[in-house]
Amino acid sequence: MSKNNLPYDIIYEDEFIVAVNKLAGVLSVPDRYNPNLINLKQLLKEEYGEIFVVHRLDKGTSGIMIYAKDAKTHKLFNEMFENQTIEKIYHVLVRGIFPKNEIDIDIPIMPSQGKKGMSIPSARGKYSLTKVKVLDRFDRATLLECNLVTGRSHQIRVHLSTLGFPLYVDNDYGGFESFKISDFKKRFNLKKNTEERPILDRLSMHAYSIKFEHPITKETIYLTADYHRDFAAMLQLLQKYNKIYQ
Repeated sequence: MSKNNLPYDIIYEDEFIVAVNKLAGVLSVPDRYNPNLINLKQLLKEEYGEIFVVHRLDKGTSGIMIYAKDAKTHKLFNEMFENQTIEKIYHVLVRGIFPKNEIDIDIPIMPSQGKKGMSIPSARGKYSLTKVKVLDRFDRATLLECNLVTGRSHQIRVHLSTLGFPLYVDNDYGGFESFKISDFKKRFNLKKNTEERPILDRLSMHAYSIKFEHPITKETIYLTADYHRDFAAMLQLLQKYNKIYQ
């Protein structure tokens, strides 16, 4: 794969870590059933040699990811995540008008027994905390900031779906299959024999920022990842055709 076509942009690098802005649709780690699928760890390994996964993003999620360049840095990052000293912020578009400006969701989560790879809310699950703030409200959707305090599998998706506000695009947890202009623009007409192409056909979630104390230099690091074109286009269309004027 040529460097011009790599599914990530490097947004920070030093001798200990590398931070990238991942495209949606690419795996962050090798698939356990098909390790030959393109994944970020393998691509970065080809670039840097040994590389260590600090945290993961779902295939359908875009945004910021951190990889460690050595085992010591990786171990220190693991301790930081366990101690919840790393701040990870996600921007997500959900279905419906979210009623509260801020809310802490602390519903326990466990792996689903019936649906492979999915998670469910359960009193028998592990403690899970997501801090949510409203960034913008539209007529039938809301843009939220989600601070992922704990890092359970599919935590944000499960928490918001449980409250009745699933990600707008998330077929597994109650969202739609895609975001289309016709969902919001009145009198939207296509040319004859033309099929509408979705603006966004992956999870309406973007890992926007991360803040932490550098495990080696002790410097405070704050990084942000720009929206990719599909996510930015979705929000631009909502601002134009579906904005609530308050």
